[in-house]
Amino acid sequence: MIFAMFIIEKISHVIFLFPGSHLQHTKPGNDTHISEFFLLGFSEGLELQPLIFGLFLSMYLITVFGNLLILLAVSSDSHLHTPMYFFLANLSFVDICFTSTSVPKMLVNIQTQNKVITYAGCITQMYFFLLFAGLDNFLLSVMAYDRFVAICHPLHYTIIMKPIFCGLLVLVSWMVSTLNSLLQTLMMLWLSFCTEVEIPHFFCEINQVVQLACSDTFLNDMVMHFAAGLLGGASLAGILYSYSKIVSSIRGISSAQGKYKAFSTCASHLSVVSLFYCTVLGVYLSSAATQSSRSSATASVMYTVVTPMLNPFIYSLRNKDIKRALKRIVGVPGT
Repeated sequence: MIFAMFIIEKISHVIFLFPGSHLQHTKPGNDTHISEFFLLGFSEGLELQPLIFGLFLSMYLITVFGNLLILLAVSSDSHLHTPMYFFLANLSFVDICFTSTSVPKMLVNIQTQNKVITYAGCITQMYFFLLFAGLDNFLLSVMAYDRFVAICHPLHYTIIMKPIFCGLLVLVSWMVSTLNSLLQTLMMLWLSFCTEVEIPHFFCEINQVVQLACSDTFLNDMVMHFAAGLLGGASLAGILYSYSKIVSSIRGISSAQGKYKAFSTCASHLSVVSLFYCTVLGVYLSSAATQSSRSSATASVMYTVVTPMLNPFIYSLRNKDIKRALKRIVGVPGT
């Protein structure tokens, strides 16, 4: 990931030195060198900025603190050193990083009343946003596979879900997500931008930035939709297939207690999956229906801020092992 960012930084600096190659008017003789964008955020009214600042600061702190607690609980309790909690710890780490790509910059902009983000900063933000959004997507599908093996093939679970295999699944998720974000970010470097550089969003959302380009964006649009359809669709299909098999296996259990025990092991993950994909689909369906950038920005809060914030609560409230580990951390006697 560091190597990828080094490449992006060097290429962006090279292109930045030759403004004729990217940030300029398409009309001859009217070249305009642009080195920054303006993030409009949610509201231009100054009276609402303190409220927005307080709200997002609170949600960000809750997100970071809650996911750090999950990481601490998993790492400190030997009973949680299992594949399911290994993937959960990775998801918590990714959620912290995912939220941190956009919210801190927005908070700084509100506090300083400065909506500027540099061109290099915007490209960097896009790269990390795509990286961690992709990782969220892949980790949720990997966790679904883990539950599929645990419920449908319990006797072979320890054989299949070996530590080296679990590490390989996470590594592959990082590699695919890194390649996807690197490809789309590098393609952004070759777009030409006009003097209209106001982004009606609280972060550099790639689709919004592409719409500001003066040059042909057909290839960028095609890659964006292809990547979303292939990577997102494949992950969602994998999750749906896993849960279809899980439901079939649970239906085959004779006792009601056995069914409840089997379902309870994947209830938290199913809640997180539903929350993540429903909010993502809701964002794109609402933006396609209304064609309003402000509505899209508001809806994006659900999966960029709210979902990572709620994940620790979902896992801690519905999971006895996590609750026991958290009680041990804070010094509360277990029940």
